[in-house]
Amino acid sequence: MASPQSPYQKGAPDAEGGQYSQDASYEQSQQAAPAAAGGKKKRDRYAGQAYEFGAGANAGLAGQPPPAPPGGQYPGAAAPAAAGYGYPGQQQQPSYGMPQQPQYADPSVQSPSAQPAYGQPQYGAPQAGYEPPQPAYTAQGAASMLQQGVQGVTQQFSQMGMGSGTPQPQQPQQQPPATQMRLNPLQPVDISMQGQPFHVSDLDQPPPPIILPPNSSVTPSPHANCPPKYVRSTLNAMPTTASLLKKSKIPFALIIQPYAALHDAEDDVPVQYDQVIARCRRCRTYMNPFASFLDHSHRWRCNMCNLTNDVPQSFDWDSVKQQSVDRWQRPELNYAVSEFVAPQEYMVRAPQPLIYLFMFDVSHAGVTSGLLATAARCILESLDRIPNADRRTRLGFMAVDSSLHYFSIPRDGGENNDAKMLVVSDLDEPFLPTPEDLLVNMTECRANIESFLGRLQGMFANTTTSSSAMGSALRAGHKLISHVGGKIVVLSASLPNHGFGKLEMREDKKLLGTSKENSLLQTQNSFYKSFAVECSKTQVSIDMFLFSAQYQDVASLSNLPRYTGGQTYFYPAWNAARTEDAIKFATEFSDYLSSEIGLEAVLRVRTTTGLRPSAFYGNFFNRSSDLCAFPAMPRDQAYVVEIAIDENITKAFACLQVGVLHTTCNGERRIRVMTLSIPTTQNLAEVYASADQQAITAYFAHKAVERALSSGLDAARDAIQAKMIELLQTYKKELGGGNMGGGGLQFPANLRALPMLFLGLMKNLGLRKSAQIPTDLRSAALCLLSTLPLPLLIQYIYPRLYSLHDMPDDAGLPHPETGAIVMPPSLNLTSQNIVPFGLYLIDDGQTQFLWLGRDAVPALVNDVFGFEDKNALKQGKTSLPVIDSDMNERVRAVVEKSRDHKGKGCGSIVVPPLYLIREDGEPSLRLWAQTLLIEDRADQGVSGAQFVGMLREKVLS
Repeated sequence: MASPQSPYQKGAPDAEGGQYSQDASYEQSQQAAPAAAGGKKKRDRYAGQAYEFGAGANAGLAGQPPPAPPGGQYPGAAAPAAAGYGYPGQQQQPSYGMPQQPQYADPSVQSPSAQPAYGQPQYGAPQAGYEPPQPAYTAQGAASMLQQGVQGVTQQFSQMGMGSGTPQPQQPQQQPPATQMRLNPLQPVDISMQGQPFHVSDLDQPPPPIILPPNSSVTPSPHANCPPKYVRSTLNAMPTTASLLKKSKIPFALIIQPYAALHDAEDDVPVQYDQVIARCRRCRTYMNPFASFLDHSHRWRCNMCNLTNDVPQSFDWDSVKQQSVDRWQRPELNYAVSEFVAPQEYMVRAPQPLIYLFMFDVSHAGVTSGLLATAARCILESLDRIPNADRRTRLGFMAVDSSLHYFSIPRDGGENNDAKMLVVSDLDEPFLPTPEDLLVNMTECRANIESFLGRLQGMFANTTTSSSAMGSALRAGHKLISHVGGKIVVLSASLPNHGFGKLEMREDKKLLGTSKENSLLQTQNSFYKSFAVECSKTQVSIDMFLFSAQYQDVASLSNLPRYTGGQTYFYPAWNAARTEDAIKFATEFSDYLSSEIGLEAVLRVRTTTGLRPSAFYGNFFNRSSDLCAFPAMPRDQAYVVEIAIDENITKAFACLQVGVLHTTCNGERRIRVMTLSIPTTQNLAEVYASADQQAITAYFAHKAVERALSSGLDAARDAIQAKMIELLQTYKKELGGGNMGGGGLQFPANLRALPMLFLGLMKNLGLRKSAQIPTDLRSAALCLLSTLPLPLLIQYIYPRLYSLHDMPDDAGLPHPETGAIVMPPSLNLTSQNIVPFGLYLIDDGQTQFLWLGRDAVPALVNDVFGFEDKNALKQGKTSLPVIDSDMNERVRAVVEKSRDHKGKGCGSIVVPPLYLIREDGEPSLRLWAQTLLIEDRADQGVSGAQFVGMLREKVLS
């Protein structure tokens, strides 16, 4: 039943996630769809105008959340918060594993949003039935465990012949066969438009819980298993055999994000400082919560290869305090994610200082666009933010046009404090004009660095050359820092058209949207890949900041970051004269400079015997069959590792461990260890019931990029669609009884969003069929698809749509308990959810659009923008004005909160630009924003309903 609605009476707030600390659970990085909220208070000044909100505001199937399957939710999941969703006139059913919400048409129901944390026993703790302890494990050992509700620990200790005087661990008991374990039940739903179709709230659900046998870990810590914000598996119950995995047609892969924030202070992982590291002699697995102890705890059994190892003698001894310590307090036995400070034997050489070599484009385009001036000023103002705790950080500066310009900066306090510019015109074999003062200590030369940056713009103010010898400059920069390693930061506004690695202007608009477009996505000059590999070997990483208003060949230049652990940042048509452009770059570049990075890093995945890492995806160089090398490991990227099953798995659960060896910015060698345990099963239904739709999408996003670059965009899109059909057909054949009752399209409830995510992937800027997408834009989008952390990747594939004109009364305001800004409810990406008199925010994590309807009334326009005439508003890239209006303040708060990536469980420096779109305004802007409405038909693409209908025909035929 629909009831009248007011501008501020619709939807519900989002809850914000917490953080991980030693005495609190891991909080989930993505929050489930909140319960609907709203008040009955009317805004009298909007009454009686076209700005009115009746039942039609969100009418139509696409705007309504689907009823969820019978059975409600996963075992152990949070209890429903409110009445379930339902269509008008349809019997409501319990929702699938999520707090249930009222229909949008009923504004009278209000309930707070509350979601379970990832650290709950059913996910984070392998101890089914245990109550998670509040404090970390204390010296009281077993007695403390009993006080915390752990049952039977003393009994187990006595069975092992251990005295009660010394705290001992609980030992893993004989595990039941995988087939006897009760895992996630299969909950089939009809995902067709006539059944229980996808709703955007499905994307807010946590992955299916990992249900391990009781006593799987050596302590009952709620943090014993890896939370999904660090390592997320496509399968949370894995097949015991390769044949069953092949039969399921679901890939088995890990989505790995080693860091959940840009700074250590925001990513609170326990650190072990005593340099006592217990590892398996055979497979080199690190001690973790799933190892077991033998022989009165003098030996331990590896949970990967089963080899028995000696416990290090100093494992229970504090060498600093010269006293024994409680073993059961050690982080590696209680936390699946922990760090060790590495001893000398983990170093090939002494930890090197952090080095940044800035390479400025000083061609005509680089100077006149304002890039040189903005970059120099930003570095100057960010010197205090660059990591330099050990006071060893060194900086170098080069400029490039048709020649190479080195800058020699003397130490502070000398007779001559002015930097010297040394010009080298030999581009084929560039040489270093002076052996010293090209890489300078930031602390010792601080005043002279500041003076140099202040004068840099004036040195090239009158340049007229349009040449850029960037390839030659890169070779020279590599020669300068290769003996130490570090980061080369390239800031370029033109195509490298001179000297080594010269690139041609090859973009041909007639090829866009055709089968020949693939040639434009290939690397034009082999130098950029071979040079990148050489840089990786010498611990040199390259980040590209690209700003050209014309073709810049992102496809070729992006190879440099791809193989060196870097990133490509693309600012199309950037110009410092546009305030929004200057602020965006300055903010992002400053955050980039302040981010902590891991130097000389390597990543390796170890697995239970019978499993094997078989493929790797992301920005790094695969140095050997299982070793990924990162000259510098950023904190805002994710990686995908595919796992193969070589032998049958007989254990009740399998373990996978990710180890990252790196040097911190302050010269400390560390090892970050992340251990994930997954139950095994011989039941295909349990495999499907435990599949993670978002992790599966991330895997196929990487596969699609690989396919697009090797075989073309058509092949990539076809492969995605074929995979979706294959999964539905497999489910129908193996688990659907061979028929789809009532002509529906059956699929597990936990995979209900998969078809729409696959459609979003095919319609993404990087992959969709269009003759209107410039090659550089497409190449930059492909870079994002292969590097973004999972929460941002999903938003990039299926953006967020918020209705602002009728927000609930509490939306845009701080939550009374958490202080976090309450968000309006998300809507499905379809024009059926957009009314002509509304105001909406569309956000894909990289760009934000404010959509203003053609019939928006003056009162709304005036309250938000400060003008009554919407025709007076500036269209395109803009920023919201700050005016004395409650509505303006709330809209600004929602826009800012949507930009904030910290609450999403990942780090990112990106500040999405904001574009104002008037529905009756500039057609090109309107069409651009409409391409984000995934469920609409646009630009040679099918609608969501057509796609699901096509899938149904293919599967039922």
